[in-house]
Amino acid sequence: MSEAKDEVQLAKELAEKKDTAPETIFDKIVRKEIPSKVVFEDERVLAFRDVSPQAPVHVLVIPKARDGLTQLSNAREDQEALLGHLMYVASRVGKDECPEGFRIVINDGKHGAQSVPHLHLHVIGGRQMQWPPG
Repeated sequence: MSEAKDEVQLAKELAEKKDTAPETIFDKIVRKEIPSKVVFEDERVLAFRDVSPQAPVHVLVIPKARDGLTQLSNAREDQEALLGHLMYVASRVGKDECPEGFRIVINDGKHGAQSVPHLHLHVIGGRQMQWPPG
């Protein structure tokens, strides 16, 4: 089974569960229980290289404190500053890593093929992106 199909299957399984915000691999990465190749870190976000890259550059940008932000569609008005900061960090990572251009992807829910219930932005680049995506 291809990586994409694995992610889609995981997203379908996740959608069948209630949003109880179970601990994820990202929580363990934030706590440094699982090593990662950190690209950027501050008090609010962590950016690290994806272990299963879909392009020469594939960095994940996540909020350190999930606070119910399991997916973008769960965002609340009081999280607006954090959401903006996530986009800002993703843009800086993209500019630094991929000066000729990059793509930012946020998977949301079952049809969006979101496989980890922790909001995360994919910064993808280092090659010519195609359109339309997936």
